Amino acid sequence: MFLAWNEIKNNKLRFTLVIGVLMLVSYLVFFLSGLANGLEDLNKEAVDKWEADGVILTEESDLRLQQSVMQAEDYDGEGSEDYAELGQQSAIASNGDNKANTFIFGIHKDEFIMPNVTEGEEFTNEGEVIADESLKQEGFAVGDELSLSSIDEKLTIVGFTDNARFNAAPVLYTNFETLQTLQYGEAVEQGDEQVNAFVVRSNNLNEIAVDEELQVVDTQTFIENLPGYTEQNLTLSFMIYFLFVISAVILAIFLYVLTIQKVSIFGVMKAQGISSGYLAKSVIAQTFLLSFAGVVIGLVLTILTGYFLPPEVPVSFNYLDMFVYAVVLILVSVIGAFISVQTIVKIDPLKAIGG
Repeated sequence: MFLAWNEIKNNKLRFTLVIGVLMLVSYLVFFLSGLANGLEDLNKEAVDKWEADGVILTEESDLRLQQSVMQAEDYDGEGSEDYAELGQQSAIASNGDNKANTFIFGIHKDEFIMPNVTEGEEFTNEGEVIADESLKQEGFAVGDELSLSSIDEKLTIVGFTDNARFNAAPVLYTNFETLQTLQYGEAVEQGDEQVNAFVVRSNNLNEIAVDEELQVVDTQTFIENLPGYTEQNLTLSFMIYFLFVISAVILAIFLYVLTIQKVSIFGVMKAQGISSGYLAKSVIAQTFLLSFAGVVIGLVLTILTGYFLPPEVPVSFNYLDMFVYAVVLILVSVIGAFISVQTIVKIDPLKAIGG
């Protein structure tokens, strides 16, 4: 460690460049992880808000909410601790000045998927909706009358709720009477409506009894089958994994070049009786110090960047994940240094000093 630290102090510019490269790589890894988490939250916020264990869909739906259509009487709650009916429709909503892609969720106020209201009030009459707070950033407000694409009916925002986006689009919560009117032009009596899913809470989903035309899936499986969810996460994850490899390769190349430049010095040190093991430990220690400094600086810069990003950027940092990625980056950097260690071991003192 003494030799490694002294060399770093005596060659500040050279090793600052190495730290800078590692800092940029780690910064990109941390930011991509935050972007992956943010995009993941955009897709499943509304589902997480249910705090449910499973979802009942039709067998032919391919686990897609919009393709699942059934009657309210198709499930009576058998085997579940609690359940809620859910209807869904997508639409482009406009308040005259602004437009937004939205999902309209039809629910019953007395069931557990009824969202909390952070501003305004709950819907009570037909045509009233509670909207996700992200719409406020797009120019929508309580009291706005909404026009919907291809639908003559109007909706009125009476309140806002937090963390209610589905498939990256804000959700409008309303009662089933409103949803049925939007879909079919007229409301129906409660119990006669069509639903897209039953959201259930149960300690054992296997105990839930449904007809053969229906299926029960756990909430995580339902989320993973949201359009684009898995593909998006896999893409960003592969980018992060490749950056780990790139980090190891970059540091290995830097250290190998530096080692080749110091072959004669290592040769003299070996001739003086300093063992290859000691020199190898020095290189490993030096690599650890460089990678640790680069990763820590990258981590700090990423957290600072997060404070200045606008709300429109879907970044959410999971500090446990970032800690794991930091440890992995340091480990792969140390592993990459073993190429230089092999070079040091093979140095012949006589040849290195020109003997």
